[in-house]
Amino acid sequence: MAQDVNPPRGMRDFLPAEKAKRERLLAVIRSQYAARGFEEIETPVVEDAARLHSGLGGDNEKLAFGILKRGLDSSDVSAAAASGDLASLTDLGLRFDLTVPLARFYATNRAKLPGVFKSIQIAPVWRAERPQKGRYRQFVQCDIDIIGEPGILAEVELITATAATLTALGLAGCRIRINHRAILRHLIASWKIAPKSTDRALITIDKEDKIGVDGVVAELVALELLDADLADQARADLGELADDGWNLTGENAPAWLDQDAYAQLRQIRDAVKAAAPEVPLIFSHNLVRGMGYYTGAIFEIQHPEFGYSLGGGGRYDGMIGRFAGTDAPAAGFSIGFERIVDLIPDAEADAEGAVVLLHDKDVAPATLIALQTALVADGKRVRLEKRTKNVKALLARAEESGYGAVANVNAQTASVAELEFRPLG
Repeated sequence: MAQDVNPPRGMRDFLPAEKAKRERLLAVIRSQYAARGFEEIETPVVEDAARLHSGLGGDNEKLAFGILKRGLDSSDVSAAAASGDLASLTDLGLRFDLTVPLARFYATNRAKLPGVFKSIQIAPVWRAERPQKGRYRQFVQCDIDIIGEPGILAEVELITATAATLTALGLAGCRIRINHRAILRHLIASWKIAPKSTDRALITIDKEDKIGVDGVVAELVALELLDADLADQARADLGELADDGWNLTGENAPAWLDQDAYAQLRQIRDAVKAAAPEVPLIFSHNLVRGMGYYTGAIFEIQHPEFGYSLGGGGRYDGMIGRFAGTDAPAAGFSIGFERIVDLIPDAEADAEGAVVLLHDKDVAPATLIALQTALVADGKRVRLEKRTKNVKALLARAEESGYGAVANVNAQTASVAELEFRPLG
């Protein structure tokens, strides 16, 4: 029986053309962020299990891949299974995002970093997801974070940098939704939902775009989070918020609205509009973001043609202190790379600068390498291909890989000047 040679479920191989496209897009992202003063760092792919399960990662903590301790035997596994304490078998785990590792990195290296540190992290993360279209167990995140800036400058810079990057990638039509965790907390408290049920209630509110206001209220009542006597109030509140997100001032302001948080969002909006008027910033009362570490403004990239987020982020002021002992304000924004890479058309390769040297089998290796080296020094991309019976198929594959010309090389060829290139295709 033939062995299964596919990659593990939820993980992928990338062919050369796919890999080239990914690297091209990542180079655009890196250059846009670096141009705005962000600096790239790298952290290990594994972190201490206790750190990954510290209560800051929300539901994603449940999806973390654990790494078994060394030296375990079957009796250790049996004892842990019998006691229901399988977590005791692991001491490390694969990172499920880049924010928790960043907080640990900052706590470790704080003395070597500037007072306001602007970081780039572009790297794979792992989650034990149920694989489906657009959702993988290994995927790349592209994060920018600002640590040490308490004011809205951090949010404004993150939003405008991300918007500029999406434009540079060629992804038009995006808008950025924004909300504030304090607004969500006050909304839920006004419905007399118990604090211990806040997270579950937020999950339901997050579904409003899919199930509507009536669906949200019905689910909250069915889950016994919301008293039926308050259903009409909740329905009215959500309906009022859906009309004009930026007009909740004066007589239009609901009694429960956290005015300080809302004023901060309007300040962010005005600053973004002044600096980058082309960036559409939409107040969305039902934007929740799932991570447990967000404390203030939260934001998300939305495209009208797609029913899923293309990235998101927010302020997480309480996380750094959990690791560093001293708090530091922090905010970040992440682009969902795997979701946008398929939305961006493939760029045409520079066929004029890529050539194939089709050589006979008796051409000396030293000759071939000398020709290749000379052409590379002249700015060319050069592939050496031995002549086969089916030359037509060989050259067709080269053309698909972005090569535009071919020259024959025989045992008598001595220099680049003797090569005669003809176009492929």
